[in-house]
Amino acid sequence: MKMLTLDEACAALAAGEAVVLPTDTVFGVGVSVAAARVPDGLYRLKHRDGGKPVAWLVDGSASLDVYGVAVPTYARQLARAFWPGALTLVVRAADTVPRAFQSAAGTIGLRMPDSAVALALIRAAGCPLAVTSANFSGAPATNDASALDPALVAATAGLYLPSDAESAMTASHVSPTNGPVLPSTVLDCTEEHPRMLREGALSWDVLKGALS
Repeated sequence: MKMLTLDEACAALAAGEAVVLPTDTVFGVGVSVAAARVPDGLYRLKHRDGGKPVAWLVDGSASLDVYGVAVPTYARQLARAFWPGALTLVVRAADTVPRAFQSAAGTIGLRMPDSAVALALIRAAGCPLAVTSANFSGAPATNDASALDPALVAATAGLYLPSDAESAMTASHVSPTNGPVLPSTVLDCTEEHPRMLREGALSWDVLKGALS
């Protein structure tokens, strides 16, 4: 399994290649949205049919206004309360989002991960990363580097996992290694009220407390 330094990972991303990286939920495989203007490479890597939107990992709540339009107040409240964290907010996409990364409805999912490793890579890359779970379609996602499929990693530029990543990663408080591996919770924030699209690491009961 090829291990990448930060410089190597950034160079690969700038060249449009995919990189495997840890997040605060599960390991992901991602591309630079500046270098890879379409998500097709991720679909091919995962042996997945195209069409399902790929969320972007961002480095702060300001990204809601850069990549989203008509973002409702409640979405900003949720970002203040749960970012960085395991919450993906689906908002109406701005013109700064390439059409290939938008859903059929013209939306984009944004999330700021609670992972020093992932955030360091996003900031060094200088743009959001389009990231999906690092597993082949139909296979389970994982937050354990040793459980990554070597064939999937081999199809990318490599794995960015600094030696101190275990202390930097915060997945243990969301998806304990002795419990289920949970993805981020996904909320549709395009209407007057939020709508749960996928319940993951954060439950609706936890989320609604930030809106009361």
